[in-house]
Amino acid sequence: MEIILVRHGETQWNAGEIFRGRADIDLNDNGRKQATLVGEFLSHTKISGIYSSPLKRAFETAGAIARYHSLDARVAPGLVDMNFGQWEGLPLDEVKQKFPGVFATWADRPDQAKIPGGETLADVRQRALKAVDAIFAAGDGTFVLVSHRVVIKTLILAFLRLDDSHFWSILVDPSSVTTFTHDGKRYVLRHHNETSFLSETAAHRGDF
Repeated sequence: MEIILVRHGETQWNAGEIFRGRADIDLNDNGRKQATLVGEFLSHTKISGIYSSPLKRAFETAGAIARYHSLDARVAPGLVDMNFGQWEGLPLDEVKQKFPGVFATWADRPDQAKIPGGETLADVRQRALKAVDAIFAAGDGTFVLVSHRVVIKTLILAFLRLDDSHFWSILVDPSSVTTFTHDGKRYVLRHHNETSFLSETAAHRGDF
């Protein structure tokens, strides 16, 4: 079994450091270019199935990969972005100002943060792992999961048997590719945050 984790391409809210969550934001022009490039990068990989968050920014990225493989991207609700509650739609600086205590916890001990009206990292990890288990049930092969920064980070930590306190120790850029194999006993990290295929004009803009 091989799992390829792909973060969706850039949106205007990524570029503007605005919390996205469940807001159904489109890819921007750079994000569409990134999606095309990640599709080309994976075009020679034998893929058994492609699963995506239901949000447009992820599903469009998944579609750019699927078109090379005569596959339809399937929606996996458990891969949807973190519910950021009252932070959703707010710029980073505004969240720092309006929610100083919670944001300080998020920045220092994200595993303990309880965002008003939103999910915890533990919530995200639990549902994302259930989605992976359902994909495993479909059989062996190489499966692409297109999702979001928080979801991918929590999955990486879970696969490596690390707790969510290590959240900020992992970088996951827009349109990056992270690959794990599973031998029936453990996950093995083969490649992390691969972005070498992005052109200079479509380069990532950081981990927000």
